[in-house]
Amino acid sequence: MYIHPKLIRFNDDLEALFKEVDEILENHWGNTFPLHPNRPKRGATSNPEMDGLFEIAPDFTVGLNSQKGRGYIVSLRVATLEKVPPEIYENFMEEAARLIAERLPIYFPGRNLTVVRDGPIFKIIGDFSLGSA
Repeated sequence: MYIHPKLIRFNDDLEALFKEVDEILENHWGNTFPLHPNRPKRGATSNPEMDGLFEIAPDFTVGLNSQKGRGYIVSLRVATLEKVPPEIYENFMEEAARLIAERLPIYFPGRNLTVVRDGPIFKIIGDFSLGSA
């Protein structure tokens, strides 16, 4: 299967952005709740999505039934058995969205990408064009 080289680069940059945001969230909020017993401690794996309190990742959606259309949903999971109060979870989400929005121009210079609220979620929308190979 052929994968456009610019798509590979875009995905690599998006992954790097989310790793940086995960690091910041872990530094700021990582001790807020005890880890799920089956969750490795922060830094125990090579992928920060797989350890520590937070799992944050972009999930592409074509945007059906969405006010904002296609984009990357900011997916955030808190790896704990404790009940996370909705207002605390919202704080996590708002900080993640703000950090992503601040860093989009660094990771994707020259692209018109923004973070918006789309109902109950945050989403990255904008110019996802790849141009020519």
